[in-house]
Amino acid sequence: MNSISTPTVRDSSAPAAGMLPVLALLAAVFLWGTSFAAMKTAVGRMDPLSVMWARMAVASLILAPFAFRLRPRNYRSGDWKLLLPMVLLQPCLYFLLESNALRLTTSAQAGVISATVPLLVAFGAASMLREKVTSRQVSGLVFSLLGVVALTAAGRPDEQAANPVLGNVLEFGAMLCAAGYMLLLKHLSPRYNPWTLTGLQTLAGVIFFLPGAPGVLAPGAVDLLSAHGLTLLYLGAFVTLGAFGLYNWGISQVPAARASAFINLIPVMALILGWSMLGEALNGVQMFAAVAVIAGVYVSQRGRG
Repeated sequence: MNSISTPTVRDSSAPAAGMLPVLALLAAVFLWGTSFAAMKTAVGRMDPLSVMWARMAVASLILAPFAFRLRPRNYRSGDWKLLLPMVLLQPCLYFLLESNALRLTTSAQAGVISATVPLLVAFGAASMLREKVTSRQVSGLVFSLLGVVALTAAGRPDEQAANPVLGNVLEFGAMLCAAGYMLLLKHLSPRYNPWTLTGLQTLAGVIFFLPGAPGVLAPGAVDLLSAHGLTLLYLGAFVTLGAFGLYNWGISQVPAARASAFINLIPVMALILGWSMLGEALNGVQMFAAVAVIAGVYVSQRGRG
């Protein structure tokens, strides 16, 4: 992408935004943090491609009754050149790259690489969206990144990686997709309803992951009242629609660099939920690293400096 100057953008960091965008971003990363256990359960019963199609289909069906209200109202000639890459980057290419990356590398290595997203977005926002990124924000993001590295390193040994180099390259490609999506979303958000953009994402996902549809629609494939069916509904309604909608709205209200910092809270949320709800072990190093991540995100949200 070339340098992008955001047209007629309101001051997204103005106090009028209050705490609501922060709460929306926190809610989004909380929901994404719950996705690890839910996805692990779902892919244990169904092909990952089918799970992804089910997630997108559920989200799209929920939005379908509101399609008329959510249709793009401020479309400008040529916007498809931004909208199409946005929906291709996330969810399509992001999930395709990450799902294959996790087959080749360890989740620990992938977790470290995923922590690069806020820094990628911060530098991209400074050069493409012309957002002012302060030294305090960069310091907070770096501190948060180091916390994620420590958090990941303190985990238990993971499965053997079949091809860690290729897997890590694919994972970094997924992170580039995530960063590109956030920058495009931020550029489009002044003129498009965040839920309109969310609807376009889920619709694109339904089409992109369509080869997985037979695994969901085949007779007897899914019992919606079973634990597996309820898991798919949760992934579609909350982790996909809810989290993307909340995050898309949150990033429309604050600078992209600030919004992206919350991404590093996802492994912290997953760790806390695993400890509190699943009884997973939590050692001292992980607790310290989690505090470091939270502190880094907090510092990145502070004012100028």
